[in-house]
Amino acid sequence: MAVAFAADGAVGYITLDKPPANSYDRAFMEEFSSAVDAATADSSVKAVILRSASKRFFCAGADIKAFLANDTDGNMAMIELGHDVLARISTIPKVFIAQIEGHALGGGLEISLACDLRFGARGRYKLGVPEVTLGLLPGNGGTQRLARLIGTASALDLMVTGRQVSPGEAHGLGILNRLFAADEAAERTRAYADALAAGATAAIGEIKLATYEGVDQPLAEGLARERAGIAKLFETADAREGLGAFAEKRKPEFTGA
Repeated sequence: MAVAFAADGAVGYITLDKPPANSYDRAFMEEFSSAVDAATADSSVKAVILRSASKRFFCAGADIKAFLANDTDGNMAMIELGHDVLARISTIPKVFIAQIEGHALGGGLEISLACDLRFGARGRYKLGVPEVTLGLLPGNGGTQRLARLIGTASALDLMVTGRQVSPGEAHGLGILNRLFAADEAAERTRAYADALAAGATAAIGEIKLATYEGVDQPLAEGLARERAGIAKLFETADAREGLGAFAEKRKPEFTGA
């Protein structure tokens, strides 16, 4: 399989494994969609790490040979599938973290942009959206998610030039949320995911959903969504535990309920 899901305790891993560069075609995206569904359905999994089996490539984007072999309808079917699965990630009340240790280019970077967080390893690899050099645009959400993440001008600079940046520059731009030493990236990403999984996961999930559902709405609508979320959480065992633990000056023991 080019994409596989596996649970390791309360953390799930979606692993990209299509040598040499994890370049994707429609079959790859179908497997990726199935892996996201599996991560969603596994109630034991509280946080998800998206990673590559390759240290050289996170993902080099779409398979150019597949584009050439297809007509426009065939290419658009793959793009629509990609849009569907990547959009679904924002509706799942579990945090998805992209663990990037190798080149993340074009659609590969766009896959990571659909995750909630992106953690990178220091190294000599590149990140970017070079589709303009093929006479195309970043078509797997890049024009929208990158601009929302780092601002319109910075995103346009990367997209219209096709310029590729180092992990350090990507961190400075805000594409990477955290940047770790190369030999620590996997361990520290896992430690972050473990901390989320052991935390108030009902609250974490509601925070994610309220943020995505409200951030592009008028403020009054966003605040209404926030109120609905906190009202829901007041009814949870975790909220009662958290409030009680604070009053009793002890560490809370959350169960996700």
